[in-house]
Amino acid sequence: MDEDAILRVLRVPPECEGMRLDRFLPLELRATSRSRAQAIIKASAFSEDGRKLRSSERLKAEQKIYLWRPPLDEEPPREPIGHIYEDDHLLVVNKPPLMTVHPTARHHKHTVIRTLERERPHQTLSLIHRLDRETSGVLLLGKSTEADRAFKIQLEERSLAAARAADLGLPPERADKTYLAITHGVPSEGLCDLPLEDDPSPLRVKVRVTERGRGQSARTTVKVRATAHGYALVECGLHTGRQHQIRVHLAHLGAPLVGDKLYGPDEGLLARAADGQLTEEDLRVLELPRHALHARSHTVRHCFTGQIHHFVAPLPADLRTFWLDRGGRADDFAEPASA
Repeated sequence: MDEDAILRVLRVPPECEGMRLDRFLPLELRATSRSRAQAIIKASAFSEDGRKLRSSERLKAEQKIYLWRPPLDEEPPREPIGHIYEDDHLLVVNKPPLMTVHPTARHHKHTVIRTLERERPHQTLSLIHRLDRETSGVLLLGKSTEADRAFKIQLEERSLAAARAADLGLPPERADKTYLAITHGVPSEGLCDLPLEDDPSPLRVKVRVTERGRGQSARTTVKVRATAHGYALVECGLHTGRQHQIRVHLAHLGAPLVGDKLYGPDEGLLARAADGQLTEEDLRVLELPRHALHARSHTVRHCFTGQIHHFVAPLPADLRTFWLDRGGRADDFAEPASA
């Protein structure tokens, strides 16, 4: 067994007794098709006593499935992690696109945390918040247990306050986080105040807009910076931090992100991408290998000094090039003078 292999143990719940292994696995591994599950089983599925398992295996309640999987991201990232700010308590970086923040079964070595650990072998670092793998931009890390706790509490209190304001119908405060997005079509501007709930999609990673009184409050301020031949460069102020919030709100407004495999033209793109089975037509439809979302800025009151910081991450080359190639202008990306 490869010394870098990753072990994942799955427990079979009673309601799945008698199910074939190749039908059970897609239920446990998100965004995994049955064909991909069969390939995983053939390469890496074992019983507790070390017996190799087959796709047709009928499962028993409480049985344990051992998956030994090699990391899938052995190639280093194309872009380095950019450094925006650092003091004794806080490290702020510009996360490259297509880099996972924390090790997972699919992405193990070349993540933000593992990369920074190699650069700083004696430094304690923890994620204060997260960004999706495909999203680039401002990311905050704590340099001590105390800093991690203090900044996380601050972000949580801000998020809870924003949710309470939404539930009471009160106007939102100015957003601490702003994102830039490139969309198909032009969304309506203003406050998108629409709650979100889990979507019953088989992929199990999707959320959707729901009616008031259900789900979780979610607020995004939408401002169109510029348009170019059917595309829009959109600035989004994030008041609450729900999963996929900006992507879902923009798609609901009729302007999904360019490159979005889940909330774009076909949610099946996500599973095909995870399986490495995107077709030339899929790539043509997506136009970008990742969704066009960038965490542009984050305003934070420092928990130890009380100073207010406004951190800004420049737009990455892939989104800049895409926008300019569609007829947009370079000054569309300029930071507003009031920020």
